[in-house]
Amino acid sequence: MLQGERTYTVEEVQQLGLKCAIYVRMSTDLQAESLENQERQIRSFALHYGIEVVEVYADFGVSGMTAEGREQFLALIADVEAGENTFNLVLYLDESRWGRFVNSRDAEFYRMLLERKNVMCHPCDKPLSLTSTLADRIMTLLRDESASDYCRQLSRKVWIGQCNLVEKGYRQGGVAGYGLRRMLLDEAGHRKQELVIGQRKSLLTERVILIPGPEEEKDNVLWIYDQFIKGMRESEIATHLNQRGVCNQFGRPWSRGTVREVLTNEKYIGTNVFNRTSNKMKSKTKVNPEGEWIRKEGAFEPLVDMERFYTVRGIYRERSKKLTDTELLQGLRELYDRQGRLSALIIDEAGSLPPSSLFRTRFGGLLRAYRMIGYTPERDYQYVAINQRLRALHFEIVADVINRVEALCGRHILVDPESCLMELNYNLFISIVISRCVATSSGGRRWNIRFDTGLRPDITIAVRMNLNNEAIHDYYILPALEFSYDLLKLYERNIGFLDSFRTDSLENMLSLSVNIPLDKAVKDAHRRSQTYPH
Repeated sequence: MLQGERTYTVEEVQQLGLKCAIYVRMSTDLQAESLENQERQIRSFALHYGIEVVEVYADFGVSGMTAEGREQFLALIADVEAGENTFNLVLYLDESRWGRFVNSRDAEFYRMLLERKNVMCHPCDKPLSLTSTLADRIMTLLRDESASDYCRQLSRKVWIGQCNLVEKGYRQGGVAGYGLRRMLLDEAGHRKQELVIGQRKSLLTERVILIPGPEEEKDNVLWIYDQFIKGMRESEIATHLNQRGVCNQFGRPWSRGTVREVLTNEKYIGTNVFNRTSNKMKSKTKVNPEGEWIRKEGAFEPLVDMERFYTVRGIYRERSKKLTDTELLQGLRELYDRQGRLSALIIDEAGSLPPSSLFRTRFGGLLRAYRMIGYTPERDYQYVAINQRLRALHFEIVADVINRVEALCGRHILVDPESCLMELNYNLFISIVISRCVATSSGGRRWNIRFDTGLRPDITIAVRMNLNNEAIHDYYILPALEFSYDLLKLYERNIGFLDSFRTDSLENMLSLSVNIPLDKAVKDAHRRSQTYPH
């Protein structure tokens, strides 16, 4: 259903016989607008305009900051994309129910996916006029940005509130840990009940603290500290605990990592620590520097005395002192002599060596470190070298496209240094992905095109490599309006319209970067319409 420039009256809308789907969403059960309330108000809105409700999509307990995890929202998009919808209108209570996206452009992106299939999206907090004027688009963009800004402000307020509670000695999320338990407090600070794994507080005024667990677990924690101080490695401690039938806090066998957690976490000396890692606004989790941690000493009853804890910390600091390349390789060679083979897991489990990530950083990858000590893994790691070559080729192609576009149009092209997303004319976003060639069991060739869906490019240039993955085979120019999924599998010959996007070079696409005066574009379009009348 295409929107027009003319405003429709209520009577005119009623005569159109529209059919709609309802989308409702609620993040938590504490929100005033429950799913039932939202649906009731939307149905009243639809009844007023004579619109028939034919489908309801409802997401409960899901954040609106992204589309991830919103199963019904994605089902709505998928149904329309597949042409399985019987409706030509989607109604939701207001823009915040459509989504408080971190990137306000995402809200418009998902509406665009529906509107290109002639399905109109409309909030019920404004009259249904069926118009699509410049003012309407600007107001919608402002509403999207307002919802996104609200999300950012709320995230900041929640984080400040969490920091204040930590400084008062209250626990903020996470499992208690072996030897500890979570205790629920009421608003007056009185103990209510012990929380088991999976249980959470139910009232905003309730708080959670850590308390010592059973005596047996407390004794085991002290035993772990004493054995480590005596010189026993974490892996050896884990073996002893498992042989005794002692399980960790999750009821599973111990490992080097779970033992290390007991030995290094400050909660065992009663210190409340927060903000060691963060993933605000659905971003990727990052490890924060120690200077940004929020601490409250003496928040809980300690299980371990200060002398034991800081003795263990001193051992770890001595262990992590900077080693030379020669010392690292010698330690790796000795580990290989003992184990007979090497892997990242074997290195990480060896208490005598730093983590495998240090070898990757210091020597440019584990395989290079292996070669330096004369070790050749049994597995064929040729694909690693291919991937390294393709990553280098990706930067070369991006640089070549930028240089050629700038030479054609005479303007500077903006490029994101991390994602290599190119921005042309401050409006068109282009992503380049490289697909390696894989030989199938039948002797054919296959390419998997993985789209940078998180970047939301307008055009994806898919570079297909040849059979040896040493040279470029061809290109596919894939617009987002036609390809909105994460993965596309291509073969030597593809069914349908896929091969219509194939090209042997980028010349035609690069020529699109040249600006044409408006009067010339209108004149050329008029001449073509006369030459090829409809």
